[in-house]
Amino acid sequence: MTTPIETIASAEDAARAALEARLAPVLPASRYLQRELRARAFLPPLLAQTLDAPIEVAEMQAFLQREAPDEASLKRGLRRLRTWVVCHVAARDLLGLAPLEEVMEAVTRLAEVTLNHAHDLLHAQLVERYGEPRNADGTPMRLIVVGMGKLGGRELNVSSDIDLIFTYPEEGETVGKRTLSHFDFFTRLGRQLIGALADITEDGFVFRVDMRLRPNGDSGPLVSSFDALEQYFISQGREWERFAWIKGRPLTGSDHKTLAQIVRPFVFRKYLDFGAINALRALHAQIRSQVARKEMAENIKLGPGGIREIEFTAQVFQTIRGGREPALQIRPTVPVLRQLARMGVLPGETVEELAQAYTWLRRLEHRLQYLDDAQTHDLPRQPADRQLIAQAMGYADEAGLQAELARHRAAVSEHFQAACGDPNEGGHDLDTLWSENEGDDATLERLVELGYRQPTESAQRLAQLRGSTRYTQLPEGIRARFDALIPRILEQSGAQPNPDQTLRRTLNLLEAITRRAAYLALLQQYPQALARVVALCSASQWAADYLATHPLLLDELLDARQLEEDSDWPAFAFRLEQLLQAAEPDTERQMDLMREQHHTQVFRILHQDLAGQLEVEQIGDLLSALADVVLAQTLKQCWSKLRNRHRDTPALAVIGYGKLGGKELGYASDLDIVFIYDDESQDASELYARLTQRTLTWLSSRTSAGILFETDTRLRPNGESGLLVSSVEGFAKYQQESAWVWEHQAITRARFVAGDPRVGAAFERVRTDVLRKKRDRAKLAEEVIAMRRKMLDNHRSEEGMFAVKDDPGGLIDLEFIIQYLVLGHAHEHPELVANLGNIALSRIAGELGLIDAGRARAAADGYRALRRMQHRLRLNGEPARVPDDIAVDERAAIIALWKEVFGRAA
Repeated sequence: MTTPIETIASAEDAARAALEARLAPVLPASRYLQRELRARAFLPPLLAQTLDAPIEVAEMQAFLQREAPDEASLKRGLRRLRTWVVCHVAARDLLGLAPLEEVMEAVTRLAEVTLNHAHDLLHAQLVERYGEPRNADGTPMRLIVVGMGKLGGRELNVSSDIDLIFTYPEEGETVGKRTLSHFDFFTRLGRQLIGALADITEDGFVFRVDMRLRPNGDSGPLVSSFDALEQYFISQGREWERFAWIKGRPLTGSDHKTLAQIVRPFVFRKYLDFGAINALRALHAQIRSQVARKEMAENIKLGPGGIREIEFTAQVFQTIRGGREPALQIRPTVPVLRQLARMGVLPGETVEELAQAYTWLRRLEHRLQYLDDAQTHDLPRQPADRQLIAQAMGYADEAGLQAELARHRAAVSEHFQAACGDPNEGGHDLDTLWSENEGDDATLERLVELGYRQPTESAQRLAQLRGSTRYTQLPEGIRARFDALIPRILEQSGAQPNPDQTLRRTLNLLEAITRRAAYLALLQQYPQALARVVALCSASQWAADYLATHPLLLDELLDARQLEEDSDWPAFAFRLEQLLQAAEPDTERQMDLMREQHHTQVFRILHQDLAGQLEVEQIGDLLSALADVVLAQTLKQCWSKLRNRHRDTPALAVIGYGKLGGKELGYASDLDIVFIYDDESQDASELYARLTQRTLTWLSSRTSAGILFETDTRLRPNGESGLLVSSVEGFAKYQQESAWVWEHQAITRARFVAGDPRVGAAFERVRTDVLRKKRDRAKLAEEVIAMRRKMLDNHRSEEGMFAVKDDPGGLIDLEFIIQYLVLGHAHEHPELVANLGNIALSRIAGELGLIDAGRARAAADGYRALRRMQHRLRLNGEPARVPDDIAVDERAAIIALWKEVFGRAA
């Protein structure tokens, strides 16, 4: 008769046999799995029971509750859990049941569960002896274990060590009979925690623990308070530590938000930090040197085209852009790469190749480690083992594995070099022209060969720059970047249509940004960006000055596709609101973000303009639409920060006049705006006055990122002596009873641009009523002509020159003609009320027979040509004046229409 024990043994034997039969095809690929199945009696039945699904966190926790309930059983229980999880993962992976993500997540969960379980047990025992560490407010304090590297990124491999940093919130002493300083308490806890995980016992180990990433490395204290950590970042933190902390993730304790506030400014700078590329390049060179010394060419992690180069590619862009792009403040490598593709920073094809290589190399890494549970990244030396690895990867032989490995490594190396390599390696043919420029005949001849037409002046500008205090006092590293750029600028400027002007403008820009090493690094790292800078400086003085004022925009030059994309204002408004919400409640940061985003959009419009992709009317439309979005978001932000507001959204409208109202904004235009409200609250007048003042301040204050707009509110009722904001009723009363004719002229170009659409509709009704009011056209003509004469009296024309805007036959003449036609005829022709712009309204007036249609077309064409001329002149920083013999036909067409409309009265 069979005993119960024999029955159980028989069942275990059957389970073991069934499991071994199932694993037979893959067991040769893991000697570790073979050994553990033979040595650990508990393992085969447990694997047989759980193999068909991933192990959940709750299952690991339940295992430890049974196996490691106290300190005496802690080490054994932790190690038995590790055996189960790693064998489970290896079996599922080799059987093709577990994708890479499951493998990494399972090992990461193992680390988290074992760390937390050991921490809680050991902490409780120390508290029993020495009392509880507490914050100043009496809250119990815990050690915060920060997982770094692959643990922080949830990317652990099956034989990985874990990089940890220990920190705690505050200094102080424990509360108990035998007190310890918080530093001593957490130092003891940290040492015990390391031993619980890393000590090698008869059951093995859980994880090798590496503490070298802590402040000051092996020579630093094992634990640091938040204050000590912050002080270290400020005074001693090195560039490579910023890369390491990208993946830092707290695994125990609380007060993680405070820790994040300390770490984030160290890792993610508010500005674009292209200087990080050089730091990463130096770190990579150091690793390469170690790899070469130790003959680790076949190391798939650190060798050429290995896993580390993929990680570096992601991390360098996180470091550069993470401060401005919160979406990049994530940890796992492949999601970071995919986010970079979504942002247009890396091409989608590049990211796909890197992601595929990462997955393949990580799968290979695991198979190398399954073999003997060794922390290795090298292909084995024995041919038989190489064959085992090849088969475990799905290849018939080692040759197939090597071919695929070579393909992935070549792709990774190429993309890493493109992202992080030094494009200026090896110097430039014109280095000596910059370093030895003496202004002699040889220098001048070389400049002429390069295309310069004023070689003496250009040579003098170079010499003046090289001898300037600003250049000579540059730190050595920054000067090296500067020196690498000048020969390339010389070469590219010489190829432009206006080489001497281009060189002068580009050097002025370079001088303006010399103190910001990151921008020099950007231009040095990305030759395509430098080429676009030079082309931009060639095309426009205004563009060069704009870049010098807002060097953050240099980043936009990296990707021509983004520069050439059509504007999507709803999408821009949505993204801007998200960024502002993420920065709440930091008003200063929100104002900077608004300015940075606005400058970026202006720059994209400018780039398309200089590329000849936009007509002058389109430029006005785009810049006006951008201003509308900015005004809407500014109003929303300012309202949200007002105290005692009595409604979710303000019952206020922003009315645009002048160029904003007529959708003719230029790059440097100010905003003529008026504010009106419709709110019956007894505090409405005071509340909206505060909102208006705050809005104007938000728009025109100069921050580190510049300003948004200069504003002009003098077109409000009663001008500068009037209230900043009017009720709809008060505005209507003023327009109907007190406004001057010139104010009615101004309202022809006014429109609702932001705020409450209901109040905007009320304004439009007032505007329509005013414009459709029947007027004495003769008297109206006299007043319009008188206003025009007054403007001419205040404007002094330069002899022999024509002022495109102000002189007779200029832009203002056609604008006054249209305003007169609207005010004089809108009561009969409501279509004139529409704010369609001067060109469209002149056409409508011609079609209505109010003016000669042919003359209207000629004047409109002349107006369009003069606007283009004015626009081009301003782009090159020149006043909008041309010699008298220029634009003769255009001026004549506008003067002819003026004479037709105003006759002898003119």
